[in-house]
Amino acid sequence: MRLFVFGLGYAARAVADAAGAPVLATTRDGRDGTIRFDDAAAVRAGLAASTHVLSSVPPDETGDPVLRHYDAALAGRWLGYLSSTGVYGDTGGAWVDEEAAADRGRRPLRNVADAAWGARGARVFRLPGIYGPGRSPLTRVARGEAHRTGIAGQVFSRVHVADLASGVVAGFRAPAGAYNLADDLPAPQDEVVSYAAQLLGLAPPPVVPLEQLSPAARGFHAENRRVANGKAKRVLNWRPRFPDYRAGLRALSATTSPTAASPAPAAASNVQR
Repeated sequence: MRLFVFGLGYAARAVADAAGAPVLATTRDGRDGTIRFDDAAAVRAGLAASTHVLSSVPPDETGDPVLRHYDAALAGRWLGYLSSTGVYGDTGGAWVDEEAAADRGRRPLRNVADAAWGARGARVFRLPGIYGPGRSPLTRVARGEAHRTGIAGQVFSRVHVADLASGVVAGFRAPAGAYNLADDLPAPQDEVVSYAAQLLGLAPPPVVPLEQLSPAARGFHAENRRVANGKAKRVLNWRPRFPDYRAGLRALSATTSPTAASPAPAAASNVQR
């Protein structure tokens, strides 16, 4: 096995670390020994030497960049795509699984990209809010960047980055299709940030009314859904190590100072140029 990763960001780097195989990867600027995304010759050479391809690159203003530039070079390989549970749109707090329509999200081009990768036989991993070392409610509370909204009845799903990575690795041996990788306990955002503050020995963050948030934040809070993970458990034989936000935040709190954020995770050791 040899894995090629388009877009070595936070989530994909965790997958690269967990893959247990040589990894080639792209970034926009070729940092840390990766390949520049627009270096077509190097990308195609890397793809030719790879057995598995994972894309974490989101769509741009005209569609999916990976499919636009490198579609023909993907044939004959295991394909994986990191998508979003946002493709399900607002469900009013109801549970949603992979059988639900995936074209209702507020980002139409993400809906199109999700469908396009699925049509090519990819394992499409639909992800909720991702948290982990250096990027969690603990980090935001410690920096004074967290807030509560006071919105009643609104819940979100989330997933620890380590569980995301283990789910994708389990997908290396799984049939094509969509898989929700989410923990077992959708919960209100206010509840989560308040628990983070409690773990750090700090007061709960202030309430910021919805109308004072940015347009992007208001759009995020306009949605309300619970994401079911039963298919991933059945088909991938996957179980989250951190089945709820309490378990995940407790594990992270040991390395998060109440006065400073945790350092960013180290570069993936098996990424090769």
